[in-house]
Amino acid sequence: MNIKINEKKEIIYLITGVFGAFLGLFGVAFFNQYILMSLSLWMRIIAMIVTYWIIALIPIIVMIIAKDNLEDYGFKTDNIGWQIIVGILIGICMSLVLTLIPHLLGLGEYVDNGRRYKYLWQFVYEIFYCILGIGFVEEFVFRGFIYEKIKRIGKTDVVAIVGSSILFGAFHLLSGNIIQMIVTCFLGVLFCLFRFKIKNCSTFSLIIAHGIYDALITFWSSLLL
Repeated sequence: MNIKINEKKEIIYLITGVFGAFLGLFGVAFFNQYILMSLSLWMRIIAMIVTYWIIALIPIIVMIIAKDNLEDYGFKTDNIGWQIIVGILIGICMSLVLTLIPHLLGLGEYVDNGRRYKYLWQFVYEIFYCILGIGFVEEFVFRGFIYEKIKRIGKTDVVAIVGSSILFGAFHLLSGNIIQMIVTCFLGVLFCLFRFKIKNCSTFSLIIAHGIYDALITFWSSLLL
């Protein structure tokens, strides 16, 4: 009986967290479209990172209510230095294979995010934004919160990998198309496998890897297109 009650709670937590994350995404999109450009440059720089955390707000609240902790979501307190190094290496390797090589093969338009920068400070900010905003939020929500909730319900890592990756792909449908959704779903599977197969790879490592990979998309596009 207690097992069934716990499963029902986890299902409710999962649905609430997923709904909250997608609702937060619409909130961020609304802010970026109607408010962001009315702010000064420095306010935009801060706001882009801060507002992206709206996506993680409900999952964080659910985490607190459920009395989960960050270790439940794949964060580790040991070997922090190695976690950082592993994250950096994963991000660079992903960029070389999934972004630079397509550019060199003349397929750059398929791995382009549309952003073009000219100044060094813009690239530096892109790294901070992609790690502290996009990487932190999306890895916490999808490889952390959602993954763990699905695993508790489905009882296996395979179910959690597939479920969290499908939702990760669907999450990017708003800003892309069905092809981007499929590609992002594939990336979600990769991130999950990295955490399981690579020593000292934690959710924190994935945050860094995700951020560096995303930031380098802009770098290669600005340099080669």
